[in-house]
Amino acid sequence: MTPSPPVLDAVSLASLLRNGQAAAIPTDTVVGLAVRPEHSRQIWLLKRRPADKPLILMGGDVDVLLEGVEECCHVDARSLAERFWPGALTLVLPARGPIVDLLNPGGSSLGIRIPACPPTCALLKTVGPLATSSANLSGQSAAGSAEEAAVMFPALPQLGPQPWPKPSGLASTVAQWCGSGSWQVLRQGAVMLPERF
Repeated sequence: MTPSPPVLDAVSLASLLRNGQAAAIPTDTVVGLAVRPEHSRQIWLLKRRPADKPLILMGGDVDVLLEGVEECCHVDARSLAERFWPGALTLVLPARGPIVDLLNPGGSSLGIRIPACPPTCALLKTVGPLATSSANLSGQSAAGSAEEAAVMFPALPQLGPQPWPKPSGLASTVAQWCGSGSWQVLRQGAVMLPERF
């Protein structure tokens, strides 16, 4: 029998994350993999995911997430954040600083989100923003529970307490900023938005 991965509270898991460890966490959409941005390469390796597929920066605070994107989009981003965060909407914004090279190598944008999942928000407020992706091997379905994540990634610690809040199973909606007051939906998901707004 495969041993169960360790289940740690937010403070204990935050300590491991600060030291470069990846972890499995609940979100409001699907189970996620998370790591500090400077160790983001681990997620691509764990998932066997092509490096041209960017990761999402999840955080517990709008101001902290906006530090990694250009000021020109802040007003529009705050407006959507106030309506939909915490929630299943990922905002893709023009990036600034070194964070883009860590999460979207060769790209110029950054996807950010605050999930509607209290245990994970508590972790994010403790450890700061994390590079995230769905918990699955590339091309496979995402884990929908701690048990499914443990089968795929038995060595990864998991956030406690468990059981986790049940995720929706729907991916987040992804909206890209196109300029002042203008957005394009790149992926329809749990939040329904018009294609352009």
